[in-house]
Amino acid sequence: MAGKKVIFVAFAIEDERQRDFLKGQSLSTKSPFDYVDMSVKEAYSSEWKERVRTRIRRSDGVIVLVSKNSLSSSGQKWEIACAREEKKPVLGLWIYKDDRTNLEGVRTVVWTWAAIENFINGL
Repeated sequence: MAGKKVIFVAFAIEDERQRDFLKGQSLSTKSPFDYVDMSVKEAYSSEWKERVRTRIRRSDGVIVLVSKNSLSSSGQKWEIACAREEKKPVLGLWIYKDDRTNLEGVRTVVWTWAAIENFINGL
């Protein structure tokens, strides 16, 4: 599909399953975006940061999967800061029904396909 948007997904490693759900949702619908997965289970080296920055630069926007785990995820915090430095639009999605964690500076909404689609269509 021409005109697909590339979206970088930032998440805490503890929320990997929700990232998988987002991936599944994008595959099972006529998704208007391509998905970039940069998850790692290793230390955040300068090489990792450069790879992430390159992918964020190539992305049209960044979706942040927000939960209480986000507050202690140094990797996710760095990805969000990088997205801001690269002036990429950012949308936070609350990924758990009973968790409304607030990440300073990240506009966060309830996870719905409509919310994702509206963000992507606005890019």
